[in-house]
Amino acid sequence: MDGVAIKVRGLRKTYGGKKAVDDLDLTVHRGEVFALLGPNGAGKTTTVEILEGYRRRDGGEVSVLGADPAGADAAWRSRVGIVLQGTGEFDDLRVEEVVRLFAGYYPSSDDPASVIDRVGLTEKRRALTHTLSGGQKRRLDVALGVIGRPELLFLDEPTTGFDPEARREFWELIRQLAGGGTTILLTTHYLQEAEELADRVGVINGGRLVASGLPSELGGRALQAAIVSWQGPTGLESARTQTPTTFVRELSARFPGGEVPGLTVSRPSLEDVYLSMIDNAMGLDLLEDTAATGEK
Repeated sequence: MDGVAIKVRGLRKTYGGKKAVDDLDLTVHRGEVFALLGPNGAGKTTTVEILEGYRRRDGGEVSVLGADPAGADAAWRSRVGIVLQGTGEFDDLRVEEVVRLFAGYYPSSDDPASVIDRVGLTEKRRALTHTLSGGQKRRLDVALGVIGRPELLFLDEPTTGFDPEARREFWELIRQLAGGGTTILLTTHYLQEAEELADRVGVINGGRLVASGLPSELGGRALQAAIVSWQGPTGLESARTQTPTTFVRELSARFPGGEVPGLTVSRPSLEDVYLSMIDNAMGLDLLEDTAATGEK
């Protein structure tokens, strides 16, 4: 277990007869960034809350940093950092006051000034929190999540509502945390975010983990045919091929100087693969429901 931060086997959780998590298996290795993807209602939040120790499970085995979160003590909690979609409001406190307050909750917290600097809030350290922009408040949320020097950090949709520039700045912050050895479990609806940050991704739907792997290989993505497009004599032309390099070389011979106008080469994006998985999983659920009720 030394190399494993999270190990889940057969996880189950039911609400009013509806399966929110259905026999889910999951492994997250120490030091990696793992992105958990899935549509609303897929079971992501329930799964993460069980891993955080905030929600009881109905069945299955769960180990987080070598302990069962359902019975974990304060010492275990001090090793885990959590950044929710909104930590809270501290309108009457300054940034440095909030960070110092949270530092006092941990036995061996990081230096508040150092954490404030790492999340890019040094110039705002004396500002009242209600004067911060949305992106700055999110940075404060991260500061509160990492002030205890966590071995494992949970990030719940950390960049929702960010503009593109703020999102990319936040990505760099997460890369720095990961580079320092922090294991990160990230939930996000932004497929590009998962591709930029995650070492591995998992897709959950209907309470089940339907796929996991490297972002570049998920669902056999790296093996799927490439689409080559170019401007031909009569307009845009395209071809699907498993050998794009050879195809482009042969194509270039048809044009003066070897330059192919409007040339693009693309494979299915992570979003394409993800949407296909979700559609397939929904279709499977529909078939199972039909079989269970005897409908046609």
